Amino acid sequence: MGPWRCLLLLPLLAAALRAQQQLMEYVERRLSLLEERISQWHDQSSRYSTELRDFKNQVLGMLEAAEKEREAMRTEVESTAVRVDRLEREVDYLETQNPAPPCVEVDETLMEKQVATAKQRKNEKYTKLTDCSDTIASVRAMKILKRFGSTSGLWTKDAAGNSEKIYVFDGTANDTVYVFPRMREFTLFSATRKAARIKLPYPWVGTGHLVYDGHLYYIRQQGSFQVIKFNLANKTVVDSSVFPAEEQIPVFGLSPFTYIEVAADEEGLWAIYATKEDEKNICLAKLDPTSLDIEQMWDTPCPRENAEGAFVVCGALHVVYNTRLPSRSRVQCVFDVSGTLAPEDASLVYFPKRYGSHSSMKYSPRERQVYAWDDGYQLIYRMEMKKKLEV
Repeated sequence: MGPWRCLLLLPLLAAALRAQQQLMEYVERRLSLLEERISQWHDQSSRYSTELRDFKNQVLGMLEAAEKEREAMRTEVESTAVRVDRLEREVDYLETQNPAPPCVEVDETLMEKQVATAKQRKNEKYTKLTDCSDTIASVRAMKILKRFGSTSGLWTKDAAGNSEKIYVFDGTANDTVYVFPRMREFTLFSATRKAARIKLPYPWVGTGHLVYDGHLYYIRQQGSFQVIKFNLANKTVVDSSVFPAEEQIPVFGLSPFTYIEVAADEEGLWAIYATKEDEKNICLAKLDPTSLDIEQMWDTPCPRENAEGAFVVCGALHVVYNTRLPSRSRVQCVFDVSGTLAPEDASLVYFPKRYGSHSSMKYSPRERQVYAWDDGYQLIYRMEMKKKLEV
């Protein structure tokens, strides 16, 4: 090959070398980009693997917790089933030991006969059963126990027995009664954890209920008003009676939730009520605690207006009055069914001014004191007594 031919090939070789170099540079860039992408993929894969492992561990922990909860729930369900089975056996036993609650349907003929008998004896002179001749002279002392429950309610002891239990009716309509074993538990504890609960078969209304000789006499409204006699020992309804008074209205002008006030004194059981027939004044009836029959009825001269409560002491009705703006409550009207105490001879008894007006006042003939509920406060009034002829 001649020199001139070599000179001709030199440019071609130079061009080929440049092209080869450019190709190598291109390949190197592509390889570098590929390596960078592989590195990113590796990092992402490593991160995803770590997150997947953490998620797996989390799921395993949740599954273990769920398994423990399922086992605990299974144990609780088995325990509940055992308790329900035991309760059913106890209920079956109680049903065999206690008689079924009597039907509370009203025998219209019997009620009409009771009404006729009561009306025949209406306003007759009362023959006393005891030699009690005391009357209230004044309020000797007042004690504020605590504040419990609603603004309106009732608390009391058994008016005839020796039990120290405290019975609490919170509010003016419910079906549950709280029972504290003694005054100490009721006073010291604000909650109801120290109290037993008695769920009544029918809801009660108002604050006119009474515990007397192991039985609860409470008011039920089902169209007309019924007095239910409930045995506190075996938790059964012993008897019931529709109160034989037509078109009843609230007995106290300042307590519109109470239509019948069942009261107890040294003579026994009483019912304080009011009707449309004589809507201005309060009526009084003597009850037979065994049969709930009305033995005698009286129209009293005590007005309903501004009355907030009433109780009976030795056969004399004492009506407590207030004003719509809270002031000192006072016994302003006394009606003695035996006629021993004339109204004008009765003492005007004032109660110490406290918070508002009383929603209930229960006289205890055994303790000679009144259990009162005043705007959510539970009070005890100790009474100073005098002979009726000395007043």
